[in-house]
Amino acid sequence: MNRQGISVRDQGSASSRFVGPALIVLAAVLAIVPQMVRGNSCGHDFDFHLVSWLDALGNWRHGLFYPHWTASANYGAGEPRFIFYPPLTWMLGAAMGIVLPWKIVPLALTSLLLAAAGLATRTLAREKFDDAVATLAGCTTVLSGYALFTAYERSAFAELTGGFWFPLMLLFALRNRIEDTPSDGAKRVPLVRRAFDGSALLLTLVVAGAWLSNAPVGVMLCYTLAAVALTTALLGHSWAPLLRAATAVVLGIGLSAFYLVPAAWEQRWVAIQQATDDPGLLIENSWLFARHGDPRLEQHDIELLRVSGIAVTMIAVALAGLLVTWWRKRLPAERKWWIPLGLVPVAVLFLQLPFSRPIWNLLPELRFLQFPWRWLVALGTPMAIFFASALWTTNRWLRAFALAVCAFVFLAAVAIAGVSFYQGCETEDSVRQRVEDYRAGTGFEGTDEYAPPHADNTLVAMALPIACFVNDPTVLLGQGDPDVTPLWSADQHSCEATFPAAPSPGKTPSEHLAVAAETSHAGYLVLRQRTYPAWDVRVNGVPVTQMPERQDGLMAVPVPRGHVKVNVDWTATRDFYVGRLISGLAALLVTGLGLLEYRRFRPRLS
Repeated sequence: MNRQGISVRDQGSASSRFVGPALIVLAAVLAIVPQMVRGNSCGHDFDFHLVSWLDALGNWRHGLFYPHWTASANYGAGEPRFIFYPPLTWMLGAAMGIVLPWKIVPLALTSLLLAAAGLATRTLAREKFDDAVATLAGCTTVLSGYALFTAYERSAFAELTGGFWFPLMLLFALRNRIEDTPSDGAKRVPLVRRAFDGSALLLTLVVAGAWLSNAPVGVMLCYTLAAVALTTALLGHSWAPLLRAATAVVLGIGLSAFYLVPAAWEQRWVAIQQATDDPGLLIENSWLFARHGDPRLEQHDIELLRVSGIAVTMIAVALAGLLVTWWRKRLPAERKWWIPLGLVPVAVLFLQLPFSRPIWNLLPELRFLQFPWRWLVALGTPMAIFFASALWTTNRWLRAFALAVCAFVFLAAVAIAGVSFYQGCETEDSVRQRVEDYRAGTGFEGTDEYAPPHADNTLVAMALPIACFVNDPTVLLGQGDPDVTPLWSADQHSCEATFPAAPSPGKTPSEHLAVAAETSHAGYLVLRQRTYPAWDVRVNGVPVTQMPERQDGLMAVPVPRGHVKVNVDWTATRDFYVGRLISGLAALLVTGLGLLEYRRFRPRLS
């Protein structure tokens, strides 16, 4: 029962239970209407994700389910993107590309992720509020400013998953199915029974899902979970929330180790520091409404002004909703449920301001979030719940007026996203052109942080041959304006001879390259392949352990005179096996946890 005497479990007729989810799905469709009309919004990360989906699907069609190398990056020279970027969203995008036209995939994925966020928020809200309030909260999550900003201006599909994982984390972290002291006067319930009451397994899966969706989301979710568990433990005078959260974090990260261990270990093999070296990617340059005199930050400041307005609005709505709900005595009776949610907007506001800098420097991995306002993904659910609970009323006329205001605000938010946040696609960036370029083998520019150390992506030429025979291994291939991508052509005479890839039946092209050549003298074959320690390079069956370093990061393989057979194969490094071993052990422990919760506590859960 809530404070109004209304049972939160009284959800109406069976048919009405489908109305709420249907409205949330409708809101998710409404959110992408401007893109249906104007075409895909090519936000900051749009090309990156689209190319990842294309490459992942290409690998699947060659029988490789979990690829490591993105072959089309750097105009065919590739990069180890799939090692460092979490797999769930690029796998989901590739899977949708099997059944949908590529032009529709970004729209469908955006709508799907927004709907998932709304439905998860509704599920959390239904724990303490009635169905109408929960549904309004779900719609608010879908059409919130930061969700639309992420979908339109940034096209950050992986970050959109945070709108789904955060409410589920709060749901399982705050759920208390077994009371510390039973009402029948029996003795206090043991700590383990309270901690593992049926939610620990689900919380573990949420932690794993967050890390496998987006690394910043994983970092933020774990810190938020720790704060929520600590707050709940203090309010309830119980160690159970901390034990449950700690178990979920350890096992969740363990399940994700097959991705996390190689991604962490192999950072030394790429220029990963470029992810935070740019001035626009420093925490100190993205405080709320900050302005800078550096001309390099001009565009950054324009975007920061826009997102700062979103942040202030969302924080204000969340705090105002909390105060109005408290004033109207509509907060749930359990402080352990609503106080952790109420502290989220306060914490998010604190992290947007300069005096939070010691926290950013102290907590591990926090600086890799790049932007303080990324914490808005954690704010969406509490804001939506407090807003909906403050606005909803049992008076029919006031309720109709409130719903009319909500409809107007939601439509206005979508209109603003379609005008202010929308990023039009240049012809060469359109989905159609990208798909054509991929199928033609033209390739695309690479990602700076995935380049070999000391290599320069801007020096990788377009239209390179598979193998270029040269006498000088450091010779640059390709010519053109220094401000544009160089282009290679045979009439430049930078190659003494060129050779195609040799047939390799049964091999996955992205993780295997073979070249057969006849050379007139000893020299080097410069391959259209980026260097990386996981490559096993052999010349006539003999391993190559040393290769000269090139500015563009391409392989320069020393070869003798005469017939030469070069094989380049991807190999599993030690961290690969360590990660999978940890994930396997974690999976066994998670299975045991699931059996424990199901068998031991099934009667109590029923």
